[in-house]
Amino acid sequence: SLLLLLRQPGTRGAMLAARLLRAPLGAASLHSSARRLRGARVAVVLSGCGVYDGTEIHEASAILVHLSRGGAEVQMYAPDIPQMHVIDHSKGQPTEAESRNVLVESARIARGKITDLAKLSTKDHDAVIFPGGFGAAKNLSTFAVDGKDCKVNAEVERVLKEFHKAGKPIGLCCISPVLAAKVLSGAEVTVGHEEEEGGKWPYAGTAGAIKALGGKHCVKEVTEAHIDVNNKVITTPAFMCETELHHIFDGIGTMVKGVLKLIGK
Repeated sequence: SLLLLLRQPGTRGAMLAARLLRAPLGAASLHSSARRLRGARVAVVLSGCGVYDGTEIHEASAILVHLSRGGAEVQMYAPDIPQMHVIDHSKGQPTEAESRNVLVESARIARGKITDLAKLSTKDHDAVIFPGGFGAAKNLSTFAVDGKDCKVNAEVERVLKEFHKAGKPIGLCCISPVLAAKVLSGAEVTVGHEEEEGGKWPYAGTAGAIKALGGKHCVKEVTEAHIDVNNKVITTPAFMCETELHHIFDGIGTMVKGVLKLIGK
């Protein structure tokens, strides 16, 4: 104990014990806690699990890593609805006579910590982010089937409108910017380039659809993000580009940093 060490004057242990007693126990940790500010509270909305019928998993993971690095507190949500269909990802083909639930599948990415989108309240969060994947175009909307005439899931539309009205940032990547283009008239978004350029941008036609939806498309590289300052909408191309994974990871990082910057975190 410290008292026993103090009874041995002149020893190294006694000198250490004396220093410890002079410093209030826990002072350093208390001081550190006082300096620590609350992180940004960010909602992440998923659309299932798997690129062809749900959330693009690499994009979701990249968003979570960058939010963690930025000190954000994250809560994940998904609508409690059936998927449009189920895709066998080893074949890229629909699986007949199989049905899956978007909320249940999204829980795989969230490690079980998932909440029904209907319970998402704008007052509980500083920003919201939508990863891409075909789930955004199949489950969160009907864009994959109806294009410019698509409908957006009622809860997704509510969330987008409420965050926009509250002046809170909305981040989207890959195909999900079509949601903002549909719901927020005149929003500026990017899905990358507007020409396929030999297959580097295989979904370049989406830029035209965004314009038809009433949005404004801004050409950006895969490592960049576009910030619509007026609407507080931040977008990045992600897997709309055929490129190395680390470029997509970096672009998502740019988007996340833009979101955190707009909320001052």
